[in-house]
Amino acid sequence: MAKPRNKPKTEDQKSDNTDGVLQHQKLCLSIDMEKRLIYGYTELQIAVPDNGIVGLHADNLVIDNVLVDGEPAKFEVFPHYQHLENENRWCSVSSASSAADAAGSVYLSALEREMVPNLLIMCPKNEKSSSEEQGQQQSENGLQPLNEPKQNVKRVHIDYWVEMAETGIHFEDNVLHTDNQLRRACCWFPCMDDNMQRCCYDLEFTVASNLVAISTGNLLCQVLSKDDPPRKTFVYKLNLPVTARWISLTVAPFAILPDRQSGLLTYFCMPDNLSKLQNTVAFFHSAFSHYEDYLTASFPFGSYSQVFIPPEMAISSMSLGASMTIFSSHLLFDDKIIDQIIETRIKLAYALARQWFGVYITAESSSDEWLLDGLAGFLTDSFVKQFLGNNEARFRRYKENSAVCKADDSGATTLSSSAASEDLHGTQSIGFYGKIRSWKSVAVLQMLEKQMGPESFRKILQIIVLRAQETARSLRTLSTKEFRQFANKIGNLERPFLKEFFPRWVGYCGCPEMRMGFSYNKRKNMIELAVLRGCTVPPDAYAKILNHNPDSESRDSSVGWPGMMSIRVHELDGMYDHPILPMAGEAWQLMEIQCHSKVAAKRFQKPKKSSKPDGSDDNGDVVLDTRSNVDSPLLWLRADPEMEYLAEIHFNQPVPMWINQLEKDKDVVAQAQAITVLEALPQLSFSVVNALNSFLNDSKAYWRVRIEAAYALANTATEDTDWAGLLHLIKFYKSRRFDADVGFPKPNDFRDFAEHFVLEAIPNAVAMVRSADKKSPRQAVEFIVQLLKYNDNNGNPYSDVFWLASLVQSIGELEFGQQSVSFLSSLLKRIDRLFQFDRLIPSHNGILTTNCIRTLTQVGLKLSAYIDINNVVELIKPFQDLKTMWFIRIEANKALLDLQFHSKGIDAALKLFMKYLEEEPSLRGQKKLSVHMTRICQIRGGGSDPIDDVESGTLGALLRLIESRVAFNNVFLRHYIFCILQILAGRQPTLFGISRDGIKSYAETCSELKKLFAACIEETKTMGGTDMDVPIHLDQEQMFNMEIFSNPDLLTNNNEPPPVPVDFSDFPISNDNLSVPPPSPPVIFSSDFPISNDNLSLPPPPDPVPVPNLPIVEHNSVEVEVKTETDITVSNSQERRKPVLKFRVKRSNKAEEGGDTATTVVEKADRGGGGGASSSVSVDAPPHNVVEEVNSCHDHGSRVTASIGSVKIVSEGEEIGKELQCTAESSKVIGLPLPPCSSPSLSNKGIIKAQKYVSLQTLSVPIVDDDSNQLQKKEKEKEKKEKKEKKKKEKKQRRREERGGHSEDPEYLERKRLKKEKKKEKEMQKVLGSFPPPEIVAAPPPPTAVVVAQMTETRPETASSHKIRIKLKPRMTQ
Repeated sequence: MAKPRNKPKTEDQKSDNTDGVLQHQKLCLSIDMEKRLIYGYTELQIAVPDNGIVGLHADNLVIDNVLVDGEPAKFEVFPHYQHLENENRWCSVSSASSAADAAGSVYLSALEREMVPNLLIMCPKNEKSSSEEQGQQQSENGLQPLNEPKQNVKRVHIDYWVEMAETGIHFEDNVLHTDNQLRRACCWFPCMDDNMQRCCYDLEFTVASNLVAISTGNLLCQVLSKDDPPRKTFVYKLNLPVTARWISLTVAPFAILPDRQSGLLTYFCMPDNLSKLQNTVAFFHSAFSHYEDYLTASFPFGSYSQVFIPPEMAISSMSLGASMTIFSSHLLFDDKIIDQIIETRIKLAYALARQWFGVYITAESSSDEWLLDGLAGFLTDSFVKQFLGNNEARFRRYKENSAVCKADDSGATTLSSSAASEDLHGTQSIGFYGKIRSWKSVAVLQMLEKQMGPESFRKILQIIVLRAQETARSLRTLSTKEFRQFANKIGNLERPFLKEFFPRWVGYCGCPEMRMGFSYNKRKNMIELAVLRGCTVPPDAYAKILNHNPDSESRDSSVGWPGMMSIRVHELDGMYDHPILPMAGEAWQLMEIQCHSKVAAKRFQKPKKSSKPDGSDDNGDVVLDTRSNVDSPLLWLRADPEMEYLAEIHFNQPVPMWINQLEKDKDVVAQAQAITVLEALPQLSFSVVNALNSFLNDSKAYWRVRIEAAYALANTATEDTDWAGLLHLIKFYKSRRFDADVGFPKPNDFRDFAEHFVLEAIPNAVAMVRSADKKSPRQAVEFIVQLLKYNDNNGNPYSDVFWLASLVQSIGELEFGQQSVSFLSSLLKRIDRLFQFDRLIPSHNGILTTNCIRTLTQVGLKLSAYIDINNVVELIKPFQDLKTMWFIRIEANKALLDLQFHSKGIDAALKLFMKYLEEEPSLRGQKKLSVHMTRICQIRGGGSDPIDDVESGTLGALLRLIESRVAFNNVFLRHYIFCILQILAGRQPTLFGISRDGIKSYAETCSELKKLFAACIEETKTMGGTDMDVPIHLDQEQMFNMEIFSNPDLLTNNNEPPPVPVDFSDFPISNDNLSVPPPSPPVIFSSDFPISNDNLSLPPPPDPVPVPNLPIVEHNSVEVEVKTETDITVSNSQERRKPVLKFRVKRSNKAEEGGDTATTVVEKADRGGGGGASSSVSVDAPPHNVVEEVNSCHDHGSRVTASIGSVKIVSEGEEIGKELQCTAESSKVIGLPLPPCSSPSLSNKGIIKAQKYVSLQTLSVPIVDDDSNQLQKKEKEKEKKEKKEKKKKEKKQRRREERGGHSEDPEYLERKRLKKEKKKEKEMQKVLGSFPPPEIVAAPPPPTAVVVAQMTETRPETASSHKIRIKLKPRMTQ
């Protein structure tokens, strides 16, 4: 009996009422391109869970204000990236193996942290019903109200600005653009950056009037402001729910090209590329219409935009977004370029297919992502068949399947398993294994199509799209289980077959490896076929897969694969298919195939004496009919001719049969298979060479297979064959491009594209010919020199830059011997001339210069015994200039890395690689360099000679790089650095199989963090904490015990953690729990230990250290400055802000009674002028002192008040007693970013940085002993008082005008009165719940008089605020 079908999960069921459900989001941003500022707000409609805590993702953002239903809410931000400044962190790493282990732990820890919501908001309970809001929002999202209890829907408003546009969103010249890196959408707007959270979006972007803002959704309108200069607001609306990852934005002075045939399509590029854009996208409407016809559905989004930005700006050639795609402009080409056409068209078609499968229809879970990727690739293949031909599609699929079979040897290529998908956190789609998984996904779906038929498979895709368009469906997701059900119902595939197919091909790794041979039984007229079936994965690899996937439906790896493979027999009387080879069962199989044709006796003739057994005579004539010397009716045999299986097949049949297959089979796959076998024969005959030459000259054959035949001819050219292959290649080229009368090349003519592509490959094939001494024959070198010397492009309607680049590349393939080294100088002169030519008239994407650099590098390495490598380095270095074209600069860096590796080893190459990473400004350039370095490490291999071993310092530098800000900004770079460390240790470059010991899962971390956040809020409420608009800080001891955002201890070979000092500044400070324990011994403040202004629970300290002298800011001033040798930072939001805390002295209580005024200050300063929460300190001073403002580090959201109870100014040598009373409060300042503070404390960026948490190292109070100008100072104070009172009056007047009639509203007055009473009650609770503080003693000062702070037990003096009294005593140093 079939199992009952489970109901599809809804969003509420998936969340299990522990996480909020995002229903709608509005994003309004203002962008200043000149100042590179992004600021604005976002509003999220969220169904709040029962605990009231909403978790969002927000990085590199400054949160100014959070409102929940219009009321201030408590929130806290925990940055995912934590900067570790300890240079000795990885000093104990001594081997590549220990470095690889550490890299795996660091990488996995970072990925786990980034999944956890780091912006926690406490939503107050509200009794108001939100059913109307919820119903309206569900209708907007296309959801039907469920018959369930009403959800607690809240509107969360967040004012913020982007602190660092380094990842997720980027400023480049006059262009702003986003990228869809993994979990980096939260770096430019707060969101639920989770694949399970989808909603509709309202988007508004305000930019300068000369700029164009392109984003996801439909453009509703453009609003021009009346500002001077005017600004323009672009309003977009996205009516289909998507994840935050697919929200994209580009802003630039774009040229706009609407499609002539469809109003849904629009193209954008920089103005200088408009002509290229017109030529590139002329075909695109055909692809767009083809997909709609194939799926019988309209494009799901209301419009589709293609944006092309400069290549150095885009992190990859394609960045997807809902209803738009951002491409690199290197894909554009003009009407004179033909070599770029195929690559660009396939790339654009694939991006459009991903809009259907991947953006519109998404995977239900990470284990189902293979299905959407495969469907997009399958749809792209249908475009290739339709517009580029069936031969192109089959040849590409054959090459991709061959690559998959060679690489599918481990669990990393398993398509649907938790160990190879969910546990890898999205990294499975990056790099080499990501490409293999994508190709394998398409191959698996094509196997299903072969089993059920093209029309049935097409119908399944149509139903999937139709089902997604239903408004009653809450989620537009697709799972592997659902697709399997479609294959059973619509594809008419039997359940037993599907029950074996999906677990074997999707749940496991590995491909069949078939080895076959046959013999012909003349008496029975039958073929006896022997088959040995194996697998590309060793048996021990399956154990690892089963350990990670214990619930799999199939456990026996030796059973095989479901289905029957066909054997196609080409006989004298025709072609016959025999689906008789079972893919399961015994590994060794022997079967018989009945032949239909019979050999007549008259057909057998005695071979001539001059004939050879292989069917060729001394003159090398090809035997066209093998029946004259083969005693069978068979022409050739093929296994799996229709590529119904993703299998590696080794078929053994006589050479004449392979020749027949090459010449007579019209299938490009059969031709390519025959060429591969003939090329690899150990003994080559003239018949093989002549067959390859005949195929090369056949203009009816597909041009890609002809190129394969050209390279095969080059490999067959040896002295044993009298260089027949080389002669055939040269003869073929001269017959097409040489003038027979004069013996020189004719002007170029590229109008026949297929013939041009074949001829373009001939020089490279000729350069690969080798003699017995592994050198290039003189004739090959002369041929290439002649082509390069007499190249003439006059009269050719197409550019010859790709042709010249191919010639230059062929020079790099040459091996110069004694006979050919004389041509080297001539070739180098030609290369130098091409350098000069490309400098004057730049080629397409700089391809000419890049190939010249690559060729110089190859020549220098091959002739390193005769050429000084340093000379080659000096020739290439000028191309590293940042002003050069991006492609050229990256190629120069790659060439220098190659030279460094081959001359000085892998360690020197790695050091140079890290140096180039620091110098490279573009993320894409960093990615290219890391990919190239990965290949160099693969060439070096693991366990090489000790001379090439990597130093421990280099390994430590790589580990510091993988956890650096640079790696956090560039997801691809971080992944490839991890791969480099794995390859150096001789391991596979993947996270699959990496130990997860000591690493907390996402669910555990998220749950513990929310519980701790809620506990702190409850504690704050119990103690009468801060106002609702203040960020909450978690207790440092609790955070230390949890170790949520700290890196795990990474063990070395001896299982001991590296000697890393604990940095307590990574933990938050509580400003809301002012509980002071009994006095303890003197404590020395250290930068490695955070001090809570509210919970002074300090451990026993070491000996006191002297408090350094600080410069006196102004006469008669008391300065309190936070300063350490290491960076002392305070932040409640993000890391790299540079806030400033300003101190100002105010009068004591006695002075206030005497009529003196009290001066208070609320100041803030940020790097770049950040707005938001601010901190301030006011100091109560005696009546004899007037103090100016002094800057120091502070945090957004905290206020510290210090008062001096009594000060006695004495002469030198007398003791000075002072009492400091410190009060901790909190405040919030809401506003837009302010200009950078001019405080001198911010002038040294290396001294003061903004981090998440605070620690105070020294507290110094310089002595002031001059009070001769008291009257003058009193007058100044009086003036300040008058100015302040005047400002207060003006402020009150503005408030009255803004409130309008609220001043007389009784409800407004009653709320104001209750608020004041509540504030007084909180202050009283603080006083009643306080304890005496511990004593803090500073060490003796330098020779000058310095005040030493000492804490003593005091009783509360007033009921207005909690105070800590500190006695300050001066000490004289020797």
